[in-house]
Amino acid sequence: MGRFDGRVAVVTGAARGIGFGTATRFAEEGASVAIIDLDESSAAESAARLPLTDGAKAIGIGCDVSSAESVDAGVARVVEELGGIHILVNNAGITRDNLLFKMTEEDWDLVMNVHLKGAFLMTKAAQKHFVEQKYGKILNLSSVSALGNRGQANYSAAKMGVQGFTRTLGIELGPFGINANAIAPGFIATEMTDATAARLKMDVEEFRKLNAEANPVKRVGYPEDIAAAAAFLCSDEASYITGQTLYVDGGAKLG
Repeated sequence: MGRFDGRVAVVTGAARGIGFGTATRFAEEGASVAIIDLDESSAAESAARLPLTDGAKAIGIGCDVSSAESVDAGVARVVEELGGIHILVNNAGITRDNLLFKMTEEDWDLVMNVHLKGAFLMTKAAQKHFVEQKYGKILNLSSVSALGNRGQANYSAAKMGVQGFTRTLGIELGPFGINANAIAPGFIATEMTDATAARLKMDVEEFRKLNAEANPVKRVGYPEDIAAAAAFLCSDEASYITGQTLYVDGGAKLG
């Protein structure tokens, strides 16, 4: 019997990377899973690769999380096609890195709209169902960059905003049987961090090695590391934990 048998989990930005790793973990533990991504074909392709258990289903939905209309339609599809919604993971994210004097207003707005507005809209749509059933798990993805990172004024501000948003959700939604927490990953080996290496004109393996040396456990993280923490925080075992941000960073924050 899986930890999430009979549950429906929604993971945004889950066609690849941390999102797909998290969706995979939920599927392995019995959940039906909705992969939400901007491109529906990519979402559907990733959903088809999930390791489903008996009776569980997976769907891929194209959705712009920064659009209220798109979000409401996407959540309605989840409920209709999978029979409900119990877990929401707000993972969708983009980067538009630059030093402040080079950063454009568009760079700022795009990052804020996907990370912060996206989490707000998805949570608002899902909590209607959570409140009605007196049960729900919300997990938001922050980052160690919330503590400040050169060239990421937009991303850092958005990721710290996610932490404040999470604490407020814990206060407001706790009385309705809803837990809201956040994970702040450190360096995770994904296509996004590989793209950062390319932007810096560095070899991917060398870039990963440098980041591994910057934390006490001396390795980079992988999507599976985040997925393991996500599975715990979205389980009933974590029902007395809410409003918290867990740093999953190999101890990098300790320095």
